[in-house]
Amino acid sequence: MFTGLVEDTGSVVRADRRSDALVLTIRPATLPVGELAIGESICHDGACLTVTETSRDAYTVLAGAETLARTTLGDARVGTKLNLERSLRLGDRMGGHWVTGHVDGTGQLAERRDLGANLVLVIRTSLGKYIVEKGSIAVAGVSLTVNAVAADTFSVAIIPHTRDATTLGGLAVGGRCNLETDILAKHVEKLLGAKP
Repeated sequence: MFTGLVEDTGSVVRADRRSDALVLTIRPATLPVGELAIGESICHDGACLTVTETSRDAYTVLAGAETLARTTLGDARVGTKLNLERSLRLGDRMGGHWVTGHVDGTGQLAERRDLGANLVLVIRTSLGKYIVEKGSIAVAGVSLTVNAVAADTFSVAIIPHTRDATTLGGLAVGGRCNLETDILAKHVEKLLGAKP
């Protein structure tokens, strides 16, 4: 479980295809690799992946076929920057919202509006039925509040800290991002669709 409060960004330093999987080696900017344990869960642009190996300044994860089909991680190359968050520990403060690290799909940046104090991002997606105004959404692993929802888009506003501390400030129009909608909406849909 995660909060969507990004701890660090990391750069892909190696990306190796293995059959239907992608093995990524990531060098975090500040996250202490020496503290990471094999088997630990880390959220990468919103996708939960397991640490399989560590070195002095980098660690390795494997993204399987389902992850590659549903997320942007299949596009990762050497130099790609990713938002990173370690999983919650018992007693940690909840500052964002409940993020599972299970990406629902991707969105595409349709518009950027720089308003000075805020950067408004308008994202096109097919996941609109799960997105509500003033609800929570994880965009590239970042917990955000939905400002507005239209037929096939929604908008969020990010403050300068979020712009600087995550990869969202560099997302270009046409660029894709991972989306995780509120898990409650998916459970309600299933319950309402269930037959007695």
